[in-house]
Order: sequence, then C-alpha cells, then structure tokens
Amino acid sequence: MNAPVTIRKRPGPKRTGAGPRASGQPVRVPGADAKTGTLGKLDTILGFHIRLAHGAVYRHFAETFAALDLTQKQVSVLWLVEEQPGIAQVELGQRLQMDRATTMTIVNRLQARGYLRRERSPSDRRRQALFLNETGALALGEAKRCVAEHESWLKARFTGDEIEKLVEMLARIHE
Repeated sequence: MNAPVTIRKRPGPKRTGAGPRASGQPVRVPGADAKTGTLGKLDTILGFHIRLAHGAVYRHFAETFAALDLTQKQVSVLWLVEEQPGIAQVELGQRLQMDRATTMTIVNRLQARGYLRRERSPSDRRRQALFLNETGALALGEAKRCVAEHESWLKARFTGDEIEKLVEMLARIHE
C-alpha cells in the first residue's frame, strides 16, 4: 500500500517582467559611465552579455521554482531518470556534464526526499541504476509545469527562427 504523497512547497514570488535588454536599449548601470550611464566598452564583451543573460534566466528559474524547492540540476536529474529508467548514476552525470561528486550529492538529496531510488544493476553490480519513485514522478510533473512557464517567459523574447539559431549558437559554446 502506498503512503500519501506530499510535495514540499515554499511560497515564492513570480516574476514576469522583461529584462533590461528586452527594449533593445543599452544596459544602464548607475555610475558605470559618468557621462552616459552605460557600461562603455564592457558593453561590447560577448562573455559579459552571456553572464548577464545567464543571471536573468537563472533568477527567473529560481523564482518560478521557489515553491517546489528544486534546483535546475535536480529537475534535470529527475527528468532524465524518468525518460531513461535504470540509467546508471555515472552515465547520468556524464550526460548532464556533472562531476561524480556533484552527481552523487544530487542523487543522495533526491533519494533522501523519496524522489529516487538506487538499485544495483543486474548486469554490473558495480553500477547504480536510478529509478523515479511515485513522489519523484509527482514532483517532476509539477516541475514540468514550471519549466513550461519558464520557457514561455524566455521564448517570448524571440521568434521561432531566433530560438533555433540561439540554441545552435549556444551549443557551440557548451559542446
């Protein structure tokens, strides 16, 4: 018999506003440039804009997911385990580009919350196979709704063609 499932939720603010670049205007930072209030030559550095974009996306993600008490990496682990039941813990870390220590810490936390379970692989007793528990499936279902909200917020800034090109260009950096 299964016990009732409870998903921990924390109250959290929802953010829907556009970032400072949504208007196409330069980023304004008080005191950055006494004459214009812009970032000056820093505004031409690609890595700087990638960092700003990452920060905006991460903040919105964190606000959207605050009530679920899940991180981006935890959601990614749950999602991949759902799609590939029995995936080895080592393979999961490799696919998500996480080191062994980080992977183990995340899996330990998700297992402690009752979201995942580990089993020894029948074909290789050294491998840890991962499976989603019922509680994990429910939490992931709620997380997927939050992902849809977050993706909608992000994709609203681009056309379909721009999204495709942006994903292609970003993949060149992280692959």
